[in-house]
Amino acid sequence: MRRSHLAGRWLCLALSTSGSALAQQAPPPPQETPAPPSPDAPGGEPFRVPTVQVVETAEAPAPPDSASRRDPSGALTVIHVDGFGGAARDTAAMLSTAPGVTLQDVGGYGQSKSLVVRGASSNATLVLLDGVPLNGPGGIADLSRVPAAMAERFEVLRGGAGARYGSGGLGGVVNIITRRPGAEARVAGELSYGSWDTALGWLSASGPLAGGEALVLVHGGTSSGRFPYLFDPSPTLPGDALVEQRRTNNDARGAGGLLRLRRELGGGFSADLMGELSFDERGLAGTAQNPSADARQSGGRGSASLRVMGTLPGGVRTNARAYYRRDRIALAGGLWSQSEPQVQQLGGVELEGRVLLGGWHALSALVSVGGESVTAADTNEASGGDPAWPRASVMAMDEVLLWDGQLTLAPSLRVERAGPYTLLSPKVGVTVELPADFELRANAGRAHRAPSFLELYVRQGTLLPNPDLRPESALYADAAVVHRSEESFASVGGFASLYEDLISYEAYPPGAARPYNFANARVVGLEAEGEWRPHPLLSGAFSYTLTVSSDLQRDERFYLRELPYRPRHKLAARVMGGPRWLTGRMEVVAQSAHALTRDGSMSLPGRAFVHAGLSSTFGSRPELTVSCEVKNLFDARAEDFVGYPLPGRAVYLSVAGAFSGTETP
Repeated sequence: MRRSHLAGRWLCLALSTSGSALAQQAPPPPQETPAPPSPDAPGGEPFRVPTVQVVETAEAPAPPDSASRRDPSGALTVIHVDGFGGAARDTAAMLSTAPGVTLQDVGGYGQSKSLVVRGASSNATLVLLDGVPLNGPGGIADLSRVPAAMAERFEVLRGGAGARYGSGGLGGVVNIITRRPGAEARVAGELSYGSWDTALGWLSASGPLAGGEALVLVHGGTSSGRFPYLFDPSPTLPGDALVEQRRTNNDARGAGGLLRLRRELGGGFSADLMGELSFDERGLAGTAQNPSADARQSGGRGSASLRVMGTLPGGVRTNARAYYRRDRIALAGGLWSQSEPQVQQLGGVELEGRVLLGGWHALSALVSVGGESVTAADTNEASGGDPAWPRASVMAMDEVLLWDGQLTLAPSLRVERAGPYTLLSPKVGVTVELPADFELRANAGRAHRAPSFLELYVRQGTLLPNPDLRPESALYADAAVVHRSEESFASVGGFASLYEDLISYEAYPPGAARPYNFANARVVGLEAEGEWRPHPLLSGAFSYTLTVSSDLQRDERFYLRELPYRPRHKLAARVMGGPRWLTGRMEVVAQSAHALTRDGSMSLPGRAFVHAGLSSTFGSRPELTVSCEVKNLFDARAEDFVGYPLPGRAVYLSVAGAFSGTETP
C-alpha cells in the first residue's frame, strides 16, 4: 500500500464563478481546498476572478474538524464568499446555490431565512459558526443573523450527518468558516447602499500581534424594507386584479463584530481563538393576507471558541476545542408578545484525534461533553422550570484503503445522549478511484434530531409544547460520479432518505397549534453540479436538483402527496468574465411550483430570478473596487414560505478598499 494515498493525495478545485469547490477530494485524508485570498489575507483582493487549480500534495493535512476530513466520502460543496463579488452579498442566497439546498425566505434584508437540505425540515439542518452550533431554541438557524462580511467560506455537507456531527443533521450540515487572520498588516472594508434605503458596511484590520496573528472585524446594516409587492384582495375569487402595495413593519437593522487570534504554541501545536458578538432588531411584517403592524423582534448573540491543534508522539493528530454561545430573543406586539426575553445558552468541550496505522488505514475518535438551557417566561410542568439538559457523545471512524488506495471504506459510529434521549448514528462511506480522472462516492447511514426545548416545554404565542415527542430520524443513502480536470469539475448523483417520526404542528383548539410525531416521509432525488473555466477571463458554474417527496402518513388526504415547501426542480447558474478592471457577472436562480399544504390544496407558483453585476478593481496599494449589482433584474414578483412577499428589482452600489503593508503580487 502507498502511504501517500492516506497522507494526503487529493484533488481540489478553487471555483470559477460561484466560488464553490465541490467536493469530494480523493480519499483520505483530503486537504482543504486552497481558498482564494480573502480581503483580510495578505495579497488578497476585495474581488477577483477565481482560478481553477488541481493540486497534489502530502503536506499540511486539513484540520480534523473540517468537513472534508470528518466525512471524506460525503457530498460536500465549499462556497468561497469572495467568488461572488459585487454588492449586498447575502449568506442565505449564496448557500442556496448549492445543489440539494432550498431557501425559505420571509423577504427583505434582515428578515428570517432558513434552509431545507435534501427535503429535511429547516430545523433538521445543523448550522455551525466555526463549529459552534447556531440552531436556536426552536431548532432553526436564522441565517439572516449571519452577515456574509464575517465569512470566508461555507462548507455545505449534504445528507445525514449524525455520525460525524450529532443530533440535528438529518438533511445536512452547514459550517460557516469565519475570516482568517493574516501575517501581514492589512486594513480592508466595504460600503454598500441600495434600494429601500438598504445600507451595509464592514471594516477589518488584521496583522501580527504579540507573536501571533489577529483579525478584528466590525459590521452593520439597515433597511426600511418598504418594497412594493402585488396583493390579491380577493384570494377566493380567481382572476381578480392584483393591487400593488408596500411592505410595512418590515424594517431591520443589525451590527456586530468578530475577533480571531492565532498563535503557534511550539512543539507543533497552535491555538485559534474566535469571539463573535451581534445585535439585531426587525419588524415582523406577517404574510400578505395577514399583516402585522406592531410585532417586533430584537436579539443578540455572543459566541466564543478556543481550538488547540497539534501532533502528539506517535503521529496522533489532535484537535481540542471548547465553545460557548448565548442567544437572546425578545418579542413584542402581535400574537408573539412575551413579558420576558428568551435566552438559550450552550457550551461544551470536545477532543478529537486521528492516527495513521500501518499505512493502510486511519482511525479517528471524538469525545464531547456539554449542555444547553433555555430561560423562558411560559413553560409546561414537564420542564421542571427553565429547561436544561446535558449532552455527551462518543464517535469512532476508520478509513481503510484497499487495492493500493483505489478503494476507500470509511465506517463510523456515534453514540449520543441528548437530555432524555439516547441516539445511535451509524454510517459507512465508500470512495472508488476510476480511470480517466473519474471517482465514485457513496454513503449510507442513519441520523437523528432530538426535539427542541420549544417543542417539548415552551409555550410561545399560539404554539403549545408537547413533552411526549420522540426524536425524528432518517435512513439515507446517496451515490455520485465525479470528474475533475484542470479546467472543469462535474458531479452527478442520486440520493434517497426515509424520514421517520416527523414533527409537525397541528391545530389545537381553540386557535392554537401543537407539535406531534405525525408521519414518515420519503424523499428521493438527483443532484448535478459543474464548473468550467475555458479561459482565464471566463468561468461558469451551475447546480441542479430534482427532489421528489412523498408523505407516508396513512391518511388518504395526504398519503403519497408531495411534502410542502419542497420544490421538485431547483436550478442555479452563474457566469463571470472580463479583466480585473471590468468584470461582469450574471446569475439565474429558479425553482418550480410546490405545495403549501399537506393535502395539496394550496401551492406556491414557480419563480426565476436573474441577477447581474459589474465590478472594476484598480491599484494594489491601496486597492479599490467599485461594483454595481442589480438583483431580480426583470422585477419578478413572487412570494415564499406561506405568503411572504419577496423583493422586486433592487439596485446596489458598493465601494471596497484594501491596504496592506506589502506589495500585492
